[in-house]
Amino acid sequence: MNIEFTLHPIDLTIIGLYLVFVVWLGLRLSKKHETAEDYFLAGRSMIWPFIGVSLFASNISSTTLIGLAGDAYSTGVSVFNYEWFAVIILVFFVIFFLPFVLRSKVYTMPEFLERRYDGRARTYFSILNLFLNVVVDTAGSLYAGGLLLKLIFPEIPMWQTIMALAGVAGIYTIAGGLAAVIYTDAVQTVLLLLGSIIISITAFIKVGGWDAITTQVSPEMVSLIRPLNDPGVPWLGLFTGLPLLGFYFWCNNQFIVQRVLSAKNLWHGRMGSLFAGLLKLPVFFIMVLPGTAAILLYPDLVRPDLVYPTLMFDLLPRGVLGLVMAGFIAALMSAIDSTLNSASTLVTLDFVAKARPEYSQHKLMIVGRWVTLIIMLLAALWAPQIDKVGSVWKYLQAVLSYTVPPVVAMFLVGLFWKRANAQGAYFSIVIGVLLAAVFFYVNEIAGLTSLHFLYIAPILFVVCVIVLVVGSLMTAPPDPVKVEQLSWSKEFYRSETIELQGFPWYKNYRILSAILVVATLGLVITFW
Repeated sequence: MNIEFTLHPIDLTIIGLYLVFVVWLGLRLSKKHETAEDYFLAGRSMIWPFIGVSLFASNISSTTLIGLAGDAYSTGVSVFNYEWFAVIILVFFVIFFLPFVLRSKVYTMPEFLERRYDGRARTYFSILNLFLNVVVDTAGSLYAGGLLLKLIFPEIPMWQTIMALAGVAGIYTIAGGLAAVIYTDAVQTVLLLLGSIIISITAFIKVGGWDAITTQVSPEMVSLIRPLNDPGVPWLGLFTGLPLLGFYFWCNNQFIVQRVLSAKNLWHGRMGSLFAGLLKLPVFFIMVLPGTAAILLYPDLVRPDLVYPTLMFDLLPRGVLGLVMAGFIAALMSAIDSTLNSASTLVTLDFVAKARPEYSQHKLMIVGRWVTLIIMLLAALWAPQIDKVGSVWKYLQAVLSYTVPPVVAMFLVGLFWKRANAQGAYFSIVIGVLLAAVFFYVNEIAGLTSLHFLYIAPILFVVCVIVLVVGSLMTAPPDPVKVEQLSWSKEFYRSETIELQGFPWYKNYRILSAILVVATLGLVITFW
């Protein structure tokens, strides 16, 4: 089937108006910033609805739209396991982890690691976060956007469209900081959901409904829990590797957690995180299953990354296509602005502020803007290289599997075991990085093994935990006063239980967490 990837002037006008709006909003918000806290954390004044939609929009980027539909087309709906498991991770986050992060009043997650361990842990995680922000998050989103625009404007080299996309997102992010990111995310979430719903309904109507899918598509393609040899998400990897990647992404990754750090208080941070988890559940119906419908609509696509663009241009009439394209670009902007802002925060506060303690808050804000510009250019230069991999989604997950286990080990062990110390964390980092390099060479370059990336992460994690524990026990214990405020305790749980007795059920985060988990498991069991 030949799909014509062209935009009518009406569609181009809608997209143009949207781009003008987000740039205007960023420039308008830039006038309200005077300090680094205003710029990087929106003055720590955000309320839960904005936190929730920003978390959702930052995660459901154009990369995810293309990746979810593409993997549903090529390997089945098991790709949704990344989405529903995020709900479980977010519930864990709000119960166990978030109180200590917000109470510490840190600007960055590496700063939290420094307080729990020492400066070596902070430096390592800052560098890793920057690497992942540029090479994985920002570059992946730019590539996904460049891929779609290449279909529409084939005569323009992809690197030029990527630079243009980076430029638009960079303008309002540089000017408006985190506040601009969060407020534009609210608008972008509406467009994103609206566009996805329209595509989903149209695809199901054209394919003949859910019955047509269940009778014509093989059962394994519409099953979430897959066997051990499944190339997408094998069940053992689902319950071992995926939780580790999810914990890093939702609880440690600066570009996600930064939204929660901007919360007005702990309650708003918790409610915003749970709201983001609630928004993840409809993703199955409006972003994954359209990829399954595409198996029947377009059985001969060259590569799975073309599924979502093909659905857009084949199914949508003019005007509506422009609106959905604006939603797609909105998703792209949400991911790019988030990672640019978080990377700028890391460089400015974890490196520049430490090297130049005499810099004022206003000076640090200016430095942050220049850093955002530099990171934007680096990500735009790297993004075209992703074209060399088969699936943008697998590119993102595989990179995380090799790089994040030492960090996840430090956060989890440090949270629940007060005896963990800086020297044990340092040993864990060194051994974890060396072992990851060996695994990467053997598995990805030399091809001596073909271990699924969801098995790589738990192996590295277990080794890092053992090294951290042994290294801590062999050296002096940490200062108990320092550790007490940054580790989980039964006393904290009991005091919260008493406090929650005065809350109505709809404001009690524990009751809402339980409802969210039950709804999530109900969806999983339905499509087991």
